[in-house]
Amino acid sequence: MQITNDLQKLLDILPDNIRQPLENHPQQDSLIEVVLDLGRCPEARFLNEAEYISEAVVTREQLHECIQKVGTFGGDNRAGIEQTLHRISAIRNRTGEIIGLTCRVGRAVQGTIATIRDLVETGQSILMLGRPGVGKTTALREIARVLANELHKRVVIIDTSNEIAGDGDIPHPAIGRARRMQVARPELQHQVMIEAVENHMPEVIVIDEIGTELEALAARTIAERGVQLVGTAHGNEIENLIKNPTLSDLVGGIQSVTLGDDEARRRQTRKTVLERKAPPTFEIAVEMSERQCWVVHESVADTVDNLLRGYQPNPQVRTINELGQVTITREIPNFQQQMQPSNSGRGSRRVIPFRASQDASPIVEESEQAFAQSSQADNQSGRDLPLQVYPYGVSRHQLEEIIAQFNLPVKSTKDIESANAILALRSHARKHFSFRRMLADHPVPVYTIKANNTRAIARALQSCLAIDEPETIDVSEPSRPGRGDSEIEALEEARIAIEQVVIPKGQPVELLPRSTSVRQMQHELVEHYHLKSESFGREPHRRLRIYPA
Repeated sequence: MQITNDLQKLLDILPDNIRQPLENHPQQDSLIEVVLDLGRCPEARFLNEAEYISEAVVTREQLHECIQKVGTFGGDNRAGIEQTLHRISAIRNRTGEIIGLTCRVGRAVQGTIATIRDLVETGQSILMLGRPGVGKTTALREIARVLANELHKRVVIIDTSNEIAGDGDIPHPAIGRARRMQVARPELQHQVMIEAVENHMPEVIVIDEIGTELEALAARTIAERGVQLVGTAHGNEIENLIKNPTLSDLVGGIQSVTLGDDEARRRQTRKTVLERKAPPTFEIAVEMSERQCWVVHESVADTVDNLLRGYQPNPQVRTINELGQVTITREIPNFQQQMQPSNSGRGSRRVIPFRASQDASPIVEESEQAFAQSSQADNQSGRDLPLQVYPYGVSRHQLEEIIAQFNLPVKSTKDIESANAILALRSHARKHFSFRRMLADHPVPVYTIKANNTRAIARALQSCLAIDEPETIDVSEPSRPGRGDSEIEALEEARIAIEQVVIPKGQPVELLPRSTSVRQMQHELVEHYHLKSESFGREPHRRLRIYPA
């Protein structure tokens, strides 16, 4: 990472007895802010601690000396230093006189968004959340530079307090080719946001600290015009926005819905429930819990819907180490909840029991007992560990990430002759003649998945290790109606019914009559969507009915 802070320019505005200790301080690089309060000792706050830097208390003369060296304080009681990113905030008494200063160090850090760079490049709107001081504005500044300089987009920054692009009329070089629009008064920020869209044809608008209902409405108007939004908001998590009536529109808004008696009984809920009112303004949300650990909600709509229904979301946890390597995992409780075997009495599915490491790291690892069970199962089936898996139409990078993440005894191979199993994308396996010819030459078990996603690949790997029942199809010959095709068709029928009718419309759906074993698979699929189902009718016309949550 390349860090630019112009720290000396901030130190130069401080009185001599405060500046000199800081110039020689061993933790100067981790300095966050300097606090000067009238009648108190000056305090320096570093990344992990705070300390007094002088035994002499701050006087009015020293405060006035500092004020004269900085720019004019605006309506938000903030000022800056020309051509720097530093921010000086004032505390006033009841008569309006300044009796305290908070001098925050502003840094331009290149490389700070490596954790979410792939999300920035998608063109979707991104909302950054986190407590003060965690680095939201620094990340926002770097996102603006990357979009403008490296992705060559027209970027306009709405800079209310001159904190993103620095004080003065000339923007700081840290924002690259992005343009900056200053805001005369904080209460006018929403007007400047709309003006930017109407007058300057931006492809991306960057906003810091969306905090009022008017600003939230302006953000929605901008998003509806097809402009990518990147912004920050007050709150640590999405739950904070849901509970905040002023900003809830950023995540789609919340409305109270009264259900009929039959519908409430089917959902097993009260007659009055909360539901999302509209599509979210921001498609992606990033919770900056720590500087090196960010929680990513890839679909804000799904997260909000799950929270309103009482389910816990399953976001990505992205961490970055000192070498700049990004690790993507899932939150432990949510992963366990989704992969937990059912106790409904209609059969059970064995899964790998994962546990967290003792230091509460977000990285999950396989327990020794589960590893022993999987090893025993593979030894009984005559397989040698590690299992060699040949991916066909499946993302090799994602496959290797999952293998490393869960420490599975599996290796990805590029040589079909050394493979013990093939992991194939279902559409490729059933349509590509070259795959059938390859399988005829190398007859090994084939495990298919419907989509390249983490959960599907993880379940397929469990099946490969004989820890779960494999879902296979016979692709050695052209597809024809049969037991394997019937199962796949039944599961696809259930999935489409759930995703296109039951969940979005809240209506129950009856499926076609199926055999007992196939209905069992449909029941388990319904449970993964946190819905309820039951079989009714007489054989051979017994079928499944799926109810909304």
